[in-house]
Parts: sequence; C-alpha cells; structure tokens
Amino acid sequence: MIFDIIYKVILETSNMINKTPHIPVLFNEVMDSFIGMSDGYFVDCTMGYAGHSMGILDRFTNIKHIGIDRDTEALEFSKNKLIDFESRITFHHGTFSSVLPTLRDKNIVGVLADFGVSSLQLDKKSRGFSFTSETLDMRMDNSSELSAFEVVNEYSSEKLEYIFENYGEITQAKELAQAIINARIGSKITSAKELSDIIVKTLPKFGKIHPATLAFQAIRIEVNNELGEIEKLLDELEISHNNREIVSLITFHSLEDRLVKNRFQKWSKNCICDIRAMRCTCGNNHAIGKIITKKPITASQEELKVNPRSRSAKLRTFKFINKMEKK
Repeated sequence: MIFDIIYKVILETSNMINKTPHIPVLFNEVMDSFIGMSDGYFVDCTMGYAGHSMGILDRFTNIKHIGIDRDTEALEFSKNKLIDFESRITFHHGTFSSVLPTLRDKNIVGVLADFGVSSLQLDKKSRGFSFTSETLDMRMDNSSELSAFEVVNEYSSEKLEYIFENYGEITQAKELAQAIINARIGSKITSAKELSDIIVKTLPKFGKIHPATLAFQAIRIEVNNELGEIEKLLDELEISHNNREIVSLITFHSLEDRLVKNRFQKWSKNCICDIRAMRCTCGNNHAIGKIITKKPITASQEELKVNPRSRSAKLRTFKFINKMEKK
C-alpha cells in the first residue's frame, strides 16, 4: 500500500527525515485503526506536521479532512505538504475544544488526536520545550498569554507544588517548588536551561531519564491546559458523536492515558446500576459503543529503533455504534 511506503520513506530516508520535522508515531497502527471507516469527514484534532493526515488522505480517498492545530507554524507547514489534497481538506487554527463544537453539522466518521509534543517543538530551541533552551516558553500556541515564564516566576509555592505533584507526579514536589522560589528571589528565571539546572540540583536521578523530564511535563501541561483539553474533547465526543464514528487517541503519559481509558470504559458499559445493587434495573443497554483496543497499542521494536520518542506512545481506539448494531 502507498501509505506503508510513505512511512518507510519517512523513517528510512535521511533526506526525507530532514524535510519532515516530525515522524508520526504508530503510523501503520493508526491507519489500521480506521479500517472500515465510512465516507464522511475525518478530523485530525492535533494535525501537527501532517504525518498521519497524509496517510489518511492517501488511503481513504472518499473522505473529506478537517485539520486542527493551535500551532500556526505547524499548520503552515501542513498546508504546503498537503497541497495535492487541497480540494478535500480544510484547516482550523485553535484548540480542538474550541473547534470541534463548531463541526456538529458535519458527518464526522473518524477522529484522531495525538497528544504528544512534536519533534520540532522539542528540538527548536526558541520554543522553550528543551532542557537546553535559552528561552522559557512551552506554549503550543505562541499567541497564548500564559507561558512557562509566568508559571515559573509568578506562581506561588503552593501552586507550583500542586502542578508538580498532580501533573508530574513528583514525590519531592514541595522541595522543588521551594527551590524555584529561592532561585527567583535575586532575579527572574529566564531560560529552560536555568530551570533545568535548578531541577537537576534538587531532584534525584533515576535511570536514564533526565531529572527535569517530569517537572517540564508538569509545567507544559499547565501552560497548555493539556488535561483540560483532553477532558473537553472527550465531553464533546460524548455529546455529539456519530453512531458510525471511530475515535483513535494517542497518549504519552499515565495522566492522559487514564483519562482516555476511563472514558472509553464508561462509554462501553451497558449496566449503569449502583455496584451495590442486587440485580440490574437500568435495562443493561446503555453502552454507546465498544472498545476496539482491549489493551493499548504500543510501538514495535522496529519503530523504536528509528524513533525512540515513540516509546511512551499508547494508542486506544473506540467505535461508537447505534442500538441496532449492538444486537
């Protein structure tokens, strides 16, 4: 298939990799998750650099495509990359929580979201995601008001402790928050590199993972309201889903994966009676779909060799169905 060739070219040809700032994770697995997708509109909620979108447009020739991203740089890149498909695709700048509700009149048959940070965002020093960056930003949308600079330099010790504990699951959250408060007394913390150095001096190192990884994750989640966005996406899908809609979501850490897993389980549950009830009285017919991936799909050894950043990726797929299909 052509889409397999596209992926192999992206992974194996160095010239292509240099031109493509982000390698799409779980590419073939994502394509396979939409097998049997009906004709209609496909929504890529996190379009990024169009790796998955190109595969979808190439394989499913009858679908129309809607691409959403809050990163204007990524959108401009994707518009050029997908020029051959321009008659079938529309682009939206913004968060998927703000765009999706405006699409309720569309016959949406497929939804994809890749919640990871793109390789370009990580590698481009000016974006402030990297441990060695001279800036302190971490905004996925450069027009957003809140950046990592405000979080690090203006949040109270209690607020910093909260995000480190809840978004980074850091056991020494209180110590790290206080270290940042102490460091900014003389002058503001202005770079990700400076912040990283503070974290390294405060937190112990475990294995090969950089000590600042979880703290940077926590700050990034706060800056971009990432968990709130996922909750809003799931809420919107629950409200306005199409009975033929396939949803594939890629998560990169336990907080994201837990939200998706729990919501899929809720949607697939037939009986909603209290667990203390002696017998079912609700009708046992409340499921609005079925979980396609009983366990999350992860990257193959082959993919891990060429794209180490795929090691944390987990793909879960759910299919909404109507009452007649359940029988």
